[in-house]
Amino acid sequence: MEYFSQIFLSFIASWGYFAVAVLMAAENACIPIPSELILGFAGYLIFAGHMSFEGALAAGMVGGLLGSVFSYEVGARGGRPFVEKYGKYFLIKKSHVDTAQDWFDRYGLKAVFFSRMLPVIRTFISLPAGFARVDTKRFFVYTIAGSLPWTAAILYAGMMLGENWTDLMEYGHEASIVFVICSVLVIAYFYLQWRKKKKRHLR
Repeated sequence: MEYFSQIFLSFIASWGYFAVAVLMAAENACIPIPSELILGFAGYLIFAGHMSFEGALAAGMVGGLLGSVFSYEVGARGGRPFVEKYGKYFLIKKSHVDTAQDWFDRYGLKAVFFSRMLPVIRTFISLPAGFARVDTKRFFVYTIAGSLPWTAAILYAGMMLGENWTDLMEYGHEASIVFVICSVLVIAYFYLQWRKKKKRHLR
C-alpha cells in the first residue's frame, strides 16, 4: 500500500484537481484508496499554495459523486451475485460489502448519508443502495449531503496540519467516528429547534 500511496501522491502533485477527482471517483467506486490520503494531501497542497480550497472541494465532490453513481449502477444492474463473483478482481472484499449491507438494512437511505463519514463503509455503501434500487434522486441528495461535510472537513484538516497532514492517516478513522457523533448531535439539535417552532405556530 505504501508503494501505491506514493504513486497516488505523485499523481495528485502532477495533475492537481483532475487527480483528486479521479482518485475520489475510484474510492467511491469501491477501490480501497483512503480518502484521508487523497484529501489530506490535497489539504496540504492548499496549505502550500498549490491549490484552492474551493477547487479541491469541487474536484473531490464531483469525483466522489461519479464514483458513487458508478457503484450504484453496478449494484442495480449486476446485483449482489455479480459483485460477489467479480468484486475480488477489484480488491472488493465480501466482508466489506456485508458490513455496508448491514448498515443499509438497518438504516435504509439514512445509511447513505451517515456512512459517507465512516471508514470502509463509505466506500461500499452505494452497492447495497443499488441492490435495493432505491430512488436515484434521493440517493444523489443523501450522497451529496453526506459527502460535502466530510470532504470539506478532511481538506480543512489537511490544510491546518500542513506538513503534518499524514497524521490523518493514523487518526482518520477515529476522527470519522467523532465527526459522525458531532453531526448527529447538530442535526438532533436543529431538529428539536424546528419541532419547538412548529409547536409554537400550531398554538
